[in-house]
Amino acid sequence: MSKQVKKLLKQADLYKSQGLLSEARKNYQKIKNLIKNSDGLPNKEKLLIGINKKISMLEKDFNKFHDAPLKPGQSDHVNELIKKLFSFSQEKDSVDEHEASLEGAIALAKFGQFEGAISEFKNLINIESTRVSAAKNIIRCHLALDTVDAAVEEFKQWGDGDLFTPEQLENVRVFFEDTLDKKGIQKDLAGGTSSHKEAEPSLKEDDIDDEEFLDISAVAITFDSGPKKGEQVELDVSFQSGNIISLIVSGKDESIIENLQVDTKLDDLHFYSPIAIFRGAGVVSAKTQIESGPKKGDFSLDIKIESI
Repeated sequence: MSKQVKKLLKQADLYKSQGLLSEARKNYQKIKNLIKNSDGLPNKEKLLIGINKKISMLEKDFNKFHDAPLKPGQSDHVNELIKKLFSFSQEKDSVDEHEASLEGAIALAKFGQFEGAISEFKNLINIESTRVSAAKNIIRCHLALDTVDAAVEEFKQWGDGDLFTPEQLENVRVFFEDTLDKKGIQKDLAGGTSSHKEAEPSLKEDDIDDEEFLDISAVAITFDSGPKKGEQVELDVSFQSGNIISLIVSGKDESIIENLQVDTKLDDLHFYSPIAIFRGAGVVSAKTQIESGPKKGDFSLDIKIESI
């Protein structure tokens, strides 16, 4: 029983860290029932006190979030709550302030709050360590809002300014062009770079910033079980934070959603990047239904890349 409790506890903590509060609550309740029904378990009362404390803390977060009005135009209070509850780094012992802000902005975007996320990302453009990631995520938000022209204009403004180095701007340009190509969109990104020396025409694998994980624009998943066994499904990457990629799956794609449960191992993945196509493996780390905004009813799905 001890092994089962530890497994459930690990899953519950993972669900809580990714904002899946209902799933976490179910697991904590299962643990509580196992402990209560176990005869002769050492420290049984202390264990029950501990699990009750976890449930109580979870209930407070759950009530705060679900009592808030989820509308396309979220209040500042709700946005702050989303950033706190759903940022990837919230439970790390030591997190850089700007990294935490970046992940909080990504959390807003994942929950359909694209305008608020863009505002957050624009603040992070001024920070050297988050500049490139923030720029890429601004582009992702505009694409999610179908405001491609605004993304193009934003990119050209970056080129006209002196904030981005030529290498940073080229990094963003390659990402932007690859993302547009994947969607079959033709846009001219030339111009707006007169204040810079000409950057290298293409990225090399050795040139990738060590602090950034390889950009993934899409992932192809081959299912080895379920109703889609043997089939391959290609999904665009909506957002990325390090080795965590986020996908938007239509709420109508029930067979895909059913196949991709939290903790599902995915051993046959193809990752598409501006450099090449890589094979690898990953695990579904979170799955949450979007409750507001233009993607309402769809699912935000996180895959943790474990190998490439």
